[in-house]
Amino acid sequence: MNKRLEAIPRFETEAQERECWASHDSSPHLDGSHATRAVLPNLKPTTKTISLRLPQHLLESLKVAAHARDVPYQSLIKVWLQEKLQEQ
Repeated sequence: MNKRLEAIPRFETEAQERECWASHDSSPHLDGSHATRAVLPNLKPTTKTISLRLPQHLLESLKVAAHARDVPYQSLIKVWLQEKLQEQ
């Protein structure tokens, strides 16, 4: 089945283009029959280093909890923070 594609509109600015695609469906303008799955093996989430001052006893408790789960304590902190944020 050959579907006739609509022409992609021209935009004066990138902001106009973002606004348009945020509120319109792009499927009438694209042919997905020749699409291939992209593989990005080296893609890593962007991270930012922060300094966090914790009471010694809290840090030790975090390390014990992480050791019991066999994960690095920094990873455990990230998981717990993410879970708490999702509760909000």
